[in-house]
Amino acid sequence: MLFETFYPDCWMESTYKIDFEKLYQEGYRGLIFDIDNTLVPHGAPADDRAKALFERLKKLGFSCCLLSNNQIGRVTMFNNDVNVNFIENAHKPSRKNYLKAMELMHTELSNTIFIGDQLFTDVYGAKRCRMRNILVKPINPKEEIQIVLKRYLEKIVLYFYEKNRKSGRI
Repeated sequence: MLFETFYPDCWMESTYKIDFEKLYQEGYRGLIFDIDNTLVPHGAPADDRAKALFERLKKLGFSCCLLSNNQIGRVTMFNNDVNVNFIENAHKPSRKNYLKAMELMHTELSNTIFIGDQLFTDVYGAKRCRMRNILVKPINPKEEIQIVLKRYLEKIVLYFYEKNRKSGRI
């Protein structure tokens, strides 16, 4: 089915509910994150929760990279407080910068996971690289119009994802 191209490997309530300790035990070492609505509301700086998360991830031994379609000013503003690798203007879902992020982190496909809130950019780009991915629900429903329109299509894909998951087809 056409929609399967966009199915996430895992769909979670929030980035902040992911069991990163378990992922580390499973051998994962690289985490690539979208920023807006994955870590903070759209356009917001790193908040205390995001700062604490990246501090925890670094202590666990993860390498992290922010991969954002936003411009340098937005990404730098967020990264000033978390201090990880980043790639701005990433052109997701293009594969190029997912692969570049792994280079920056010195990781490979077998030990890297992408975490983001959008199917047609974040998840699809990771899937095009054959990278494990986790879709998270958006933090804040207030979004730019082009994203609002994509969310309607995402709902259709996620309806079939859930239907197939519950029936054991995936």
